[in-house]
Amino acid sequence: MLKINLQKNNRGYTIIETMIAVSIFLVVITIGMEALLNANLIHRKSQDMRSIMDNLSFIMEDMSRNLRTGSNYNSTSSSQISFDETATGERWVYRIESNNIYKSTQGGADGSWTPLNIEYEIKIDPNASSFSVIGAEPPPDTQQPFVTIRLVGTITYRNIDTPFSLQTSVSQRLVDIVI
Repeated sequence: MLKINLQKNNRGYTIIETMIAVSIFLVVITIGMEALLNANLIHRKSQDMRSIMDNLSFIMEDMSRNLRTGSNYNSTSSSQISFDETATGERWVYRIESNNIYKSTQGGADGSWTPLNIEYEIKIDPNASSFSVIGAEPPPDTQQPFVTIRLVGTITYRNIDTPFSLQTSVSQRLVDIVI
């Protein structure tokens, strides 16, 4: 008969090897969790900034829509524009002043100004922002009224300033050219 000598190898992992493996695992998990939390923070900041920019875009779109249907434009300075709102016949005024955009549907009478943006998040630079109007001069001007709105400023979110610059141009919907 053949005798096979089987030796049992009772050797396993030592406590040192186990501790090293667990330590490496914990380091990898910690780095992974930090990356995941950082990605979540960046995503949340991105969503909040997008929401603020959407609000600012909505303000620009609202001004554009109202200016498009208005008439009798007048811009006494680059920071203010007034016009007759066609549907109601009221004199509307937009102005850029002290980090904010204001709107008046009563011709700019005292106490009638409504702020359009959230001042602590959006800071409008009144020196760089403007309303520009061409073609709104009285006859013999034959150019269709054309308004350019430019907003420049910063968005402050969690003590981080992000600059922005928006510009849009609007032409009057009603044809006022007399031949």
